[in-house]
Amino acid sequence: MKRMLFALVIIALGIQGAVAQPVDTLGRIKAAHVVNVAYSPDSLPFSLAGTGSEPAGYTIDLCKRVIAQIGRAVGDPGLKVNWIAGSVGERLEMIASGRAQLECANTTPTQSRLAKVDFSNLIFVDAGGLLVKAGSPINSTSDLSGKRIAVLKGTTSETRLGESLRRRLIDAKLVPIENAADGIAMLEAGTADAYAGDKVKLVGLMATAKDPSAFALLAEDVSFEPYALALPRGDSALRLEVNKALTQVYTSPDIEMIFTQWMGKLGRPSPVLAMMYLLNSIPE
Repeated sequence: MKRMLFALVIIALGIQGAVAQPVDTLGRIKAAHVVNVAYSPDSLPFSLAGTGSEPAGYTIDLCKRVIAQIGRAVGDPGLKVNWIAGSVGERLEMIASGRAQLECANTTPTQSRLAKVDFSNLIFVDAGGLLVKAGSPINSTSDLSGKRIAVLKGTTSETRLGESLRRRLIDAKLVPIENAADGIAMLEAGTADAYAGDKVKLVGLMATAKDPSAFALLAEDVSFEPYALALPRGDSALRLEVNKALTQVYTSPDIEMIFTQWMGKLGRPSPVLAMMYLLNSIPE
């Protein structure tokens, strides 16, 4: 009997040890007096390397409000911020490994990504598109047969465009690239016939090119791209503070100010984006 009881105790302890301990990111931030934030250095107008030590962009401005809320939650209003640049794959790995506690760029939540990280409420809604040289014979995806398409490696644009081309039996070659500038350079050099990416980002790249009139953005939407902030998986306390901050922005004049600063040249928020702000505001 004693042996049986002893065995049951061992099994119970084993089960208890196997239960995952709750993630306490806020506690780690409080203890370190610092929050590590992953961002994209080349995703204008969402996230880009600034002139000083801080990055800039639409998402960065949102994240500064989020960081302030995290500081209030941990009782450290002067919380130090370490900004860490990286590609989308690198940023998600930083969050999954614990190297960063918040990711601020233009990242689309997907089921495969949710297996490794969590996401905040949505922060933007965009569509995937194609950038070509002005005067190109390419007017839609149906014209891509036999063409070379530059696309950022590891992005949803790469995955979704590839799936669309295969489904439609369009024999085009995707050329994965490491950074956004490579796509523009390949278009200019003629080594790529099109550059696939999120439309707002493509507009930003076109606007900052040496000759913006040398490029054209196709009207066709290649994919639907909602954005959110990547967070450590399984930490509901941190996610609550992040979504609190986003709600405060969405329900105040701040969101119009941030949108106008970074995307005012595109006009006012679309009805879809305006509805997104409303639907992603969490009431008290």
